[in-house]
Amino acid sequence: MHYGIEVVTLGDYADPRLVVQLAQAAEAAGWEGVFIWDHLGFTWGAPSGDPWVILAAVAQATRRLKLGTAVMPIPRRRPFVVANAVATLDLLSEGRVIFGAGLGGMPEEFSAFGEPAGTRERAGRLDEGLDILSRLWAGEKVDHQGQYYTVNGVTLAPLPRQQPHPPIWIGGESRPAMRRAARWDGWIIGGVNEQGQITKTPAQLAGQVAYIRQHRAKPGPFEVAMSGYSNPGESSLPREFEAAGLTWWLESLHGFRGDFAELRARVMAGPPTI
Repeated sequence: MHYGIEVVTLGDYADPRLVVQLAQAAEAAGWEGVFIWDHLGFTWGAPSGDPWVILAAVAQATRRLKLGTAVMPIPRRRPFVVANAVATLDLLSEGRVIFGAGLGGMPEEFSAFGEPAGTRERAGRLDEGLDILSRLWAGEKVDHQGQYYTVNGVTLAPLPRQQPHPPIWIGGESRPAMRRAARWDGWIIGGVNEQGQITKTPAQLAGQVAYIRQHRAKPGPFEVAMSGYSNPGESSLPREFEAAGLTWWLESLHGFRGDFAELRARVMAGPPTI
């Protein structure tokens, strides 16, 4: 089992300086990764920070932590621009990026700007975008004429340090999302609500992991990440989820859980195994 922190970069934590402080505390206390949200929260009244600016700042302030998005909605971004941003961050961080991707869970973050918000089109854009991203990151000369995107003979430079691409983890709990995750390197989901209640049982997770593995043909390791709440030294619940197939416990940090001093204290206390 690996242990990271997940920072909900809304409200106060839209400020990259606070996220950097939490990340530095996490590295010092033995956590292994920092994952952040990607929302345009200002469209529905919540300040929100840009994930690439925040992760670049964290990359410069740390040396060991994995750096991930939980998750990035590819359908509201240009995949070729994302390819360049991720490759640059992977070089900056010396190969620490984990790319979490999904449909986007807030339709108004699309519709507010006249972007298509329908689930079917977002799913199509996600799958087509992932194909383009993986080919660009691998250094291919990409010729692509798709339903949503066109790429005419482009080779990405510079390439990410991790080859053939940084790990790609897919978010979402629908059957299509789980089948999509099976085609890539991992699955990342939420497991806790704003009140601090765990919303999934280990048995439920085990059933979902089994479904993914039934549809998995790609060789190599497969990661399963879930957010949760824990207290220092209370390892029983994370261990139950580990037995069910969880490989990353992401300690959820957000303004509803406490003020900055309280969240930093929880991070400094270390993962629940310590």
